[in-house]
Amino acid sequence: MEKTLKQDEIDALFNAARSEVPASGRADTRSRTTPYSFSSAGQISTEQLRAITMLNDLFARNLTHNLSASLRARFQVNLVSAEQIPFNEFLLRIPEISYVASVRLEPLGALSVLQLEMSLAPPIIDLLLGGEGKSGDLREVTDIEESILASVVDIICRELTVAWQPVGLSFSFDRRQMQTQVGRLMSMTEKTLCLSFELRMPHCAGLLNLAFPAVVSNTILRRLTVDWGRMRRHSTETRTRIAERSRAIRFGMSLQLPSVRVAAKAIEDLQPGMVLRFDLPGSTVPQWCAGGQVLGTAQAVRQGSSRAARMERMPEGDS
Repeated sequence: MEKTLKQDEIDALFNAARSEVPASGRADTRSRTTPYSFSSAGQISTEQLRAITMLNDLFARNLTHNLSASLRARFQVNLVSAEQIPFNEFLLRIPEISYVASVRLEPLGALSVLQLEMSLAPPIIDLLLGGEGKSGDLREVTDIEESILASVVDIICRELTVAWQPVGLSFSFDRRQMQTQVGRLMSMTEKTLCLSFELRMPHCAGLLNLAFPAVVSNTILRRLTVDWGRMRRHSTETRTRIAERSRAIRFGMSLQLPSVRVAAKAIEDLQPGMVLRFDLPGSTVPQWCAGGQVLGTAQAVRQGSSRAARMERMPEGDS
C-alpha cells in the first residue's frame, strides 16, 4: 500500500540528504558538484532585480495616475514579475486573442514587444467613448477600436520613457503586430527581459507584458548595476559629512491644538473680540507638529522677547 508523504516529510528527507557526511568524517566534495548549465548564465541578480523593481514601481505609479486621468476612472497598475526567459517561452504565454504591438527603443534602434490582454480592451474603449467601462466579449478589435487602443499604448510608452530615463532609453509605439508576425521580431532562443504588470479596473483586470531583446536587457542591467552600486558605495567620511550637514537643515514646525469641529454658524457670527469656544478640555496640551505629523506635546512659553515651546513629551526614540 502506497504512502503519500506530506510536504514537511519531503523537506525533512531532502535536508537529511544534504547533511549526510561519509563515515570517514570528511565530506566528499565530489558529491556536491553539480553540472553547470550555460542556460542559467546572465540571470538577473538580486541587486539587478531590486533596481529593476524600483524603476518599474515608478512606472506603475505614474501610469496609474495618468491612465486614471485619461480614462476618468479608477485604475491601478502593479508590477507582478521581472524575469529573463527565452523569447519562444514568452510567445507561448500570449493568448490566441490578444493585442500585441512592437515598441521602438532609441537610441539602440531595437524593437521590444508589448502585449495587452484583450479582456482589458472593451472597458478601455468604452471609457474613451464616454461609457462606464463595462467589460465585453473576448473578440478581435475593429480598425477604429485599434486606433483607440493605440492612443493608450502611446501613454504607456510615454510613461516608460519617463521611468527609464536613468538608463537613457526612450520608447515609441511602432505598430500593432499580428500573431504570425511577432515571432519575426526576435530570435526564438534569444533570452529576453520580461516584465509583467497587472492592470486593474473597476469591472475587470488583466496583464500588460513587455519583452526586451538581449541587447536591450544587457544594456539596461549593466547601467542599473553601475548606478545602483554607485548609490550604495558611500565612504564613511561621506556618510559622516552628509549626517553633519543634515543636522543644519531647517524644517517647518508648528505648535497647535488638536483639530476640532466648529459649527458653521459660530464662524459666520464671529466678530473681533469674541471668544470662539473649542470642544476641548482646559488641560489639553498643544501638539508639536512637522509636515502634518505629531512629534510630541509642548507648552507655549516666552523666552526673552521670543516665543518658545517647553517640551513635555519628546518624540519616541529621543531622550
